[in-house]
Amino acid sequence: MTTPTRTRRRGAIAAAAIFGTVAATAVSLPAAALPVAPVAPTTPLLAPYYTELDLTGDDQVTTADLDAAASALGSTSASPGWADVAVIDTDADGTITVADIAALAQRMIYDDGPFELVEASTLDMQAAMNAGVTTSVQITQAYIDRIAAYDDVNVDPAAGGRALNSIITVGDAALAAAAAADAERAENGMTSMLLGVPVAVKDNYNTVDMVTTAGCGCWNDNQTTTDAFMVQGLREAGAVILAKASLDEFAYGFASEFSSFQAPGSSTLVASPYSTSRSAGGSSGGTGAAIAANLAGIGFGTDTGGSIRVPSSYNQLVGVRPTVGLASRDGIVPLALSQDTGGPMTRSVLDAAVALDAVVGIDEADAVTARQAGLVPASYTSHLDAGALDGARIGYVASMIPTDATTARLWAETKATLESLGATVVEVSGSPEFTTVLNEGSGSTAEFKHDLDEYIATHLSPAVSARSIDAILEGGNYVSSRKRTFEQRNAVTAADYEAWAGPTGTHTTVLANGKTLVTAMLDAQDLDALIYPSGRPYGTHSTNLRLSPNTGMPSVTVPMGQATDAEAIPGANVNIELLGRDFAEGTLLGLAYAFEQATHHRTAPALYPALG
Repeated sequence: MTTPTRTRRRGAIAAAAIFGTVAATAVSLPAAALPVAPVAPTTPLLAPYYTELDLTGDDQVTTADLDAAASALGSTSASPGWADVAVIDTDADGTITVADIAALAQRMIYDDGPFELVEASTLDMQAAMNAGVTTSVQITQAYIDRIAAYDDVNVDPAAGGRALNSIITVGDAALAAAAAADAERAENGMTSMLLGVPVAVKDNYNTVDMVTTAGCGCWNDNQTTTDAFMVQGLREAGAVILAKASLDEFAYGFASEFSSFQAPGSSTLVASPYSTSRSAGGSSGGTGAAIAANLAGIGFGTDTGGSIRVPSSYNQLVGVRPTVGLASRDGIVPLALSQDTGGPMTRSVLDAAVALDAVVGIDEADAVTARQAGLVPASYTSHLDAGALDGARIGYVASMIPTDATTARLWAETKATLESLGATVVEVSGSPEFTTVLNEGSGSTAEFKHDLDEYIATHLSPAVSARSIDAILEGGNYVSSRKRTFEQRNAVTAADYEAWAGPTGTHTTVLANGKTLVTAMLDAQDLDALIYPSGRPYGTHSTNLRLSPNTGMPSVTVPMGQATDAEAIPGANVNIELLGRDFAEGTLLGLAYAFEQATHHRTAPALYPALG
């Protein structure tokens, strides 16, 4: 068997810890716990702020740059070699001064102040680890402790709540991986923005150190021998694969009900950490609840018809549904490969960009990824500009705006904010053809049996006896209310599949036409994105969520605010979603970042504070 070719653009990055005192200056810099030599990165990360003053050509600001700056102290615009150091003359006074060197030091990822795990970003974690304030082992253990303290405990019984139930498995190898990340940092500095960061992935991603159940008790023994392509990318970037998050069984619906490791006939629902009597959404509800409640640093879900964006909206997260073809689906239990894609779910846009950098790449095992060649930036973080909305053109279709009081108010406020930040927001007319795209259904019924059979043949552990839908039904170890759903999927014939998802199938045709139509809508008015609410408070709206999967085009969803006490569901969040052209994730992340930085709508769930 030939091993599939996998091409990655791996991001090794930014600054090593600051240490020592810069010679010939009066600027005293804090000493790092472990003075190490920086490793030249292959691509710039966290650009431009942490890369633009680089003097040594390695796309990061490190102590080597401070040494070069110290050597240039006192140089003026008339001095030989001024062109080589002029970039650090940030006050533009024509002289390299102590103030310039101090400003340069601020571009290093280092913070020796107190570290707080709750709501910590990847940047916060890296800065604290670089300063020796904490370690990956300590951060990983702290997340394990939070999972133990909170995940299966009902913290709000008086309100009719239930436990989060967001995690199926915590990895036995997580602390060892964290120790390896700490050793890497000690030897080579910070080689990646994900180095040592604990990640939870939805339990339909293959992992060599944890079973992959897809949320079904029928697959409790599915220990695969390989990682999913995206998980492999995370490990290569130095991330710690902490846990497998719960999901709606086989990713079918939005309820996030699963049967893994329960008695046959039993099942469990995932709860929202903001209101534990309510759903966390789905199908990536476990990822959504875990990341919102600060049980891991970064999360990954999958999305066929809304399964990243629904739990992101319910749980005040940033969710990215990438272009179909940006991240390989190999090693992920499929639902409908015409629309399936995996992507990050995070507490900030910055974290989403960092996470996305690690998982893109061309993979022969998923042929559609060949489309991305030459279209992926060196780093998605280079698009994170608080001024990105200034001059942007954004369109909306009126029928996609909900009319409930909360969402209508939040939409009006969001539109005003976008315009105040320099964006032009224009109404775009719908059409019968556009309605056809929105109304096209999910492939989750017509494609599931065909695509699952391929996963079973390629990845399923020999220890699993339930190797078909027939066998799953016979075993009885699944969410019992889903029996009819399994039977309907099982009844789909090869001819049915071909008529739907074959090269000339009806579904294939609608998706291709949808991509052409929506791209033309963007081009006709020179739009950077279409915008619409991902849903409404703890609910969806019409067919909004189908626009991205029915075109294959990327979307980014970000919190736009919560319901007031006077509205129907006080505190309930709603997200705004941006959809753009194929492989325009960078543009969308930039627009979302500018909106996020201007509004800061995310709030931490009060029910899950820092542990005492």
